[in-house]
Amino acid sequence: MHNELFSIGGVTVYAYGLMIALGIIVGVIVAERRARPRGLSSDKVYSIVIILVIFGVIGSKLLYCLFHLPEVRAYPRLLVSTDGFVIYGGIILALLALFVYCRASRVNFGDYFDLLTPSLALGQIFGRVGCLMAGCCYGHETASAFHLIFPEDSLAPSGVPLWPTQPVSAVGNVVIAVILFRFARKPRPRGAVGLLYFLLYGVGRFVIEFFRADTQNSVGDLRMAQVISACLAVISALLLWLVYHRAGKGSRPGTETGGAA
Repeated sequence: MHNELFSIGGVTVYAYGLMIALGIIVGVIVAERRARPRGLSSDKVYSIVIILVIFGVIGSKLLYCLFHLPEVRAYPRLLVSTDGFVIYGGIILALLALFVYCRASRVNFGDYFDLLTPSLALGQIFGRVGCLMAGCCYGHETASAFHLIFPEDSLAPSGVPLWPTQPVSAVGNVVIAVILFRFARKPRPRGAVGLLYFLLYGVGRFVIEFFRADTQNSVGDLRMAQVISACLAVISALLLWLVYHRAGKGSRPGTETGGAA
């Protein structure tokens, strides 16, 4: 659990950044492989991923700054620092960017939404391993035997037993990825795969936030991330019901046709 892995020519390679990069690479490879049997453009997959990464980083940083305005005002360098991100900001802005790109390219948003969300869940597994190595997204102190103790050079408090939120989140993402890839093997209405991802992720994130100690923003008795997660899960469930209801009335189903999951 060390964030600084090694240095090459004065450039330090960090575990968190390396794992994020690996997650993106694996996610892109899998998405490109799944695109061809579904009649989707593999070239557009690469273009979309570049757009999603750029806007995802911007959105994550913007929402973090919004949640930490006093700190940002006191230390403006946080605007361009390599730490301090909120994933929901990245997801929201990346989805908007995907929608705009699909409209401009005259391709169906739902097709690429369904194609890429299983890869997103897959990439998040690597991201949570990176969190574990860096010590971010850490849990509350606990007397349970089910705990982690981080070293002094970690972002987490060192030398005390903490809830293992990072490995639990990683396992949760494994479960979500398996469910999505299996779900996508059969024809589904457009948007169903992507909406199922957001439903599952929203529920999982809502639960894990009870054990996390690294975030402080709250609305009443709930953390801000829990409020967003609950809204995301409820909206996704309603939209999932809607797409199946419309499909049942004869709307054209999506392009998920089986093949390589």
